[in-house]
Amino acid sequence: MITPLSDALAERGYDTLTDVQTAVTAPELEQADLLVSAQTGSGKTVGFGLAIAKTLLGDEIRFGPAASPLALAIAPTRELAMQVARELEWLYAKTGAKVVTCIGGMDARAERRSLERGAHIVVGTPGRLKDHIMRRALDLDDIRAVVLDEADEMLDLGFREDLEFMLDACPKDRRTLMFSATVSKSISQIATNFQRDAVRISTVSEKNQHSDISYQVIQCAPRDAEHAIINLLRYHDSQTSIVFANTRAAVARLTARFANRGFSVVSLSGELSQDERSHALQALRDGRARVCVATDVAARGIDLPNLELVIHADIPTNTEGLLHRSGRTGRAGRKGTSVLIVPDNVAKKAQRLLKWAKIDAEWRGAPTAEEILALDETRLMDDPAWTEALSENEAEFAATLLGKFSPEQIATACLRLYRAGLSAPEEINVHTGKGPQKDPRETFGPSRWVALSVGRDKNAEPRWLLPLLCRAGNIDKSKIGKIKMEDTETFVELQEAALQGFMDQLGAGGELEDGVTARAVDGTPSFSAGAPRSPKARFDGHSGKPRGEKSFGAKPAYDKPRGEKSYGDKPKFDKPRGDKPSYDKPKTDKFTKPARKERDDAVHAPAKPRKDKPSDKPSGTFKGKPKSAGAGGGYKGAGKPAGKPTGAGKPAGKYDKAGAGKKPHRKGAAPKGGPKGGDAVLSRKK
Repeated sequence: MITPLSDALAERGYDTLTDVQTAVTAPELEQADLLVSAQTGSGKTVGFGLAIAKTLLGDEIRFGPAASPLALAIAPTRELAMQVARELEWLYAKTGAKVVTCIGGMDARAERRSLERGAHIVVGTPGRLKDHIMRRALDLDDIRAVVLDEADEMLDLGFREDLEFMLDACPKDRRTLMFSATVSKSISQIATNFQRDAVRISTVSEKNQHSDISYQVIQCAPRDAEHAIINLLRYHDSQTSIVFANTRAAVARLTARFANRGFSVVSLSGELSQDERSHALQALRDGRARVCVATDVAARGIDLPNLELVIHADIPTNTEGLLHRSGRTGRAGRKGTSVLIVPDNVAKKAQRLLKWAKIDAEWRGAPTAEEILALDETRLMDDPAWTEALSENEAEFAATLLGKFSPEQIATACLRLYRAGLSAPEEINVHTGKGPQKDPRETFGPSRWVALSVGRDKNAEPRWLLPLLCRAGNIDKSKIGKIKMEDTETFVELQEAALQGFMDQLGAGGELEDGVTARAVDGTPSFSAGAPRSPKARFDGHSGKPRGEKSFGAKPAYDKPRGEKSYGDKPKFDKPRGDKPSYDKPKTDKFTKPARKERDDAVHAPAKPRKDKPSDKPSGTFKGKPKSAGAGGGYKGAGKPAGKPTGAGKPAGKYDKAGAGKKPHRKGAAPKGGPKGGDAVLSRKK
């Protein structure tokens, strides 16, 4: 290992390397392409930083002047990219390396200026890196190593084309290191296309994958889910906690709820700007905030100091989400707790998820208010302030308090002041939290049978027999197994241990209620299989056929086969459907219009004179004026004008002011093929 890097690790307290760090820094893999899968929180960032050191520095211990970048690290999210940059900065601090970030949501102009001044290592997100390459701000000609961190997540987010574009733009002789939680088919395809004989490294071990994380399942009623989260935060009192939700709306709601309850809380989701997300993470690192409510945007790569508690307010959609969320705690050898909030209606779904993830979790109920208050008192008594030496001012004030108040008053005020800075716990329903209930028959154990004196002939049904047995025999329904109905008797299976107490409760006659008696049966009774049921009393007119073949007497409505309906002798249904008596006449008599009369010629017949206008005007005049020459001689109605003249006398291309020879209106034009010129016949519009 290069000396500046080993010194940086020693200053950070790295006594030994993790499994993945040891594997990727093996001497025989110094120039090999790597495909690495390791569990979350195993130190992958430091691992690939150590792995590419020899490729970037060679035999040197310091970098030369910054120019075109030598290494490119790509991460799926902004937070992870910024964290990778911070890790590489302290790891390569003694080598004089200049690390530049290109992250979506940040100032692109400032990033371009940094790239122009030169860089040794560039860390960024796929979209922003591709943008800088397209604008020729990022030169990849001198790249010696490319690292894809959380490659599976980048493919899930749809960055496949961007990744392939950047890998194509890099030199062919570069090293390519891919780190992925799972090696899917798409990951293998990229490795085949862009890596050279990649060495497969896997440090995931099912035995120790969850050894530093304690998994719990808090089962509760659906309405108590948020109350359970508040009580968990109060019960654990972790220095830093993360509450994961599946949607942005849930993040906003929980953030507002926790803030109202007095928790110092921040939120992380995709709807926040990069500055807001950076401020939230910095508040958690500085201790100004102790609770973070986040979507899965914070599920990968983010390393927060002193993160001891992870709460899944919503169940993750898959096992990878569960592992990555939980992996925010229990990192680098530290212990942590991962808690799933599981309402009763999704208990089976949570059980399947834990089974697929191969996690053995503890099922329990949410902490109660009494448990939290008792724990507050214990924490108060264990506070180191009780054993610290008093200063002179503190001793004087203590004497003043003792002179003014009794010790009981001082102790009570101390407890009240301590609790005043804490959120009050929620009252929730007590829940056993035993997980999804199994079928009682699976653990029913040895059993005996009793016979009841009622059967199907007396309308016996389990829905009223079961409470009768519990009430009369003073037993719980969990002690009752199968109930078999027969014609004259009903057989009930009871746990063998409960039989004697059941019979003793009934007395010598074995009567349950209203003449219904019970007797113990030796062995297993023989049940009639598939026998026809006896007719019930309410079917007095039954013909004796097996149940299901019903006959309701000689009602005429059911004499015919099904589908051939008869509704009695009502006359309106005597005729076939569709022949209605009210429409006996032919349709044409009422609804069909008479046919139009054929015209003898193309000219309409003269209409009758209008009543309001005299009809004694000469036929060759209109309003007392003689008709124009060339006008048509036919009119639709006596004494009416024939419209505008067409044909004879029409000047070529021009019209006189008097209107003679004007172009006729198209609506009044003669039909195609009709008479032309002075023979044109026009009809006046009504």
